[in-house]
Formats: sequence, C-alpha cells, structure tokens
Amino acid sequence: MAPSRGSSSLSKAYSLSLRRAFTSATTPQSGHSRWSKIKHDKGKADAQISRARSIFAQEIAQASKLFGPEPIHNPRLADLITRAKKEGFAKASIENAIARGQGKSSTGAALESLTVEGVMPGGVGVIVECETDNKLRTLAAVRLAIKEGGGMAGNCSYLFEKKGRIVFAAKEGLGSVDALDAALEAGATDVDELPAGEVVVFAEPGSTQAVGEAVAKELGLEVKVSEIIWDPNEDTQVPLASEDAAADLGTFLEDIQEKETSVRAIAMNIAQGSLSAETWKDLQDSMP
Repeated sequence: MAPSRGSSSLSKAYSLSLRRAFTSATTPQSGHSRWSKIKHDKGKADAQISRARSIFAQEIAQASKLFGPEPIHNPRLADLITRAKKEGFAKASIENAIARGQGKSSTGAALESLTVEGVMPGGVGVIVECETDNKLRTLAAVRLAIKEGGGMAGNCSYLFEKKGRIVFAAKEGLGSVDALDAALEAGATDVDELPAGEVVVFAEPGSTQAVGEAVAKELGLEVKVSEIIWDPNEDTQVPLASEDAAADLGTFLEDIQEKETSVRAIAMNIAQGSLSAETWKDLQDSMP
C-alpha cells in the first residue's frame, strides 16, 4: 500500500530535523576545538612571558646581591635594568628585585629564608625555597599549592644533595676543560659547561663564595650566579612516564608561583623518562 501524504510529510520533517540536529551538534564542537587551541597557545605564550620576567627578576637580584644595588657602580645591574625595561618589565618589579638582592622586601623589611618540602603524585619530591617577610603566610600558601597539586607536605630532602653552584659569564676560548685545574685548586667539587659557553663550578655549600671568587680572579671571569641548590640524587630520580604527568607538574609550578611571589627556587627529583625533548625543556624552564 502506498504511503499516505501525511506520512510522507512526516518523513521529510523527521529527515530535516535530523539534519538540523546534526548541524547544530557539530558546530559548537568545532568552535570549542578552535577555542581550546587559542587558549592553549595563549597560555603557552603567557607562560613564556612570565618565565622571561622571572629570569630577569632573578638575574637583577643576583647582580644586586653580588655587586651592590647602585646601577652607577654596578655595570651588570645597569645592563640588566636597561634590557628589562625594553622588555616591558615594570619599574616596581625592578626595584623589588634589587631590594631582594639586598635581603629586603619592597617596603624595606628584612627577608627571611623559608624551605618547604613535599611529595607530589608519583613519588616526586619537591623542595620550595622562599625569601619572605611573612613566614606564616608563605608557609600556608606553599602548602596549599602542594595540596591542590595532589601532593602532601613532608620530608624529602634525603632525595637531594645540597651543593654550591657558581655560573660564570661565557669567555671566548675558555670552556670547562680550561677551567678545570683552577677550579679544583680553588676547592671545587665539579665543573660543567652550559650550551651558551658559560662555565659552571660546583662546590661545598659553605665554600661557594670563596671558590667563586678564587676562580673568577684566576681566570678573569665574571660571576653571573652564585647560589646554593638542591641537586637530586641520580639513584632516586623519578622518570616521567607521560606528557600528562609533565603537564600536571607544569600546572603545579605555575600555580605555586602565582600563589606565592616569594618563591625563589624549586627543586624536583625528576628525570626526562619518556618525555619529548621539547616537553622536558618546557618543564625545566618552568622551574625558577
């Protein structure tokens, strides 16, 4: 029996509704995908800008600490300030970094060192070092960031070794091999070289400054960074097994630095594992 006119109209209407439903369902999905990519790209760009400013702040504080807070008497500090201004670094941030290098806050209050330890998901140990004028506030903020990152506060310093680290500005014709004898003579424990040609000397924490000064004088080098670090023990490093694990740690690093501006250094006992070289570099660059 032939279908009635009514059922034919109903079929056409049903078919049309299906096409409309299909169209309306796919359009937002496509838009969502594009928006997600835009957000991802913008987030990565913002993170790079934030990282660049963080590096400027650290270098300015180091120059102030090593050679004094007055740019007129500190050529390295003057150069860093000029470069930072060109990159849009705020005047107040520059002044804060100079003050921090002198062990003071922007208000002139003395800064105190604070170290907070924790264990993140996967057994990753994390040590957060801060310089703050309010220890209770900073302690609460850092612990909250660790908790929200899925970890818990707790002792993990046994997974690391404390070392002195001195980075010297690159000098043409002089690499780690050339600096080895002078460094060992000065009491260094190891010598390395960065991709840009900067020589890195390691020392016992208590002799870091003396070793740096001796090597700089002997080889005519300029000290860029002199610091005490937490270096993870090789036999206790945690290889990262996935991009998701790296992303979670990256989110934690961003969150903790956003919550607490007094964070000066973060150490984690992680190894590259199965991560791509790009992802591993991005994660390392996220650590102050």
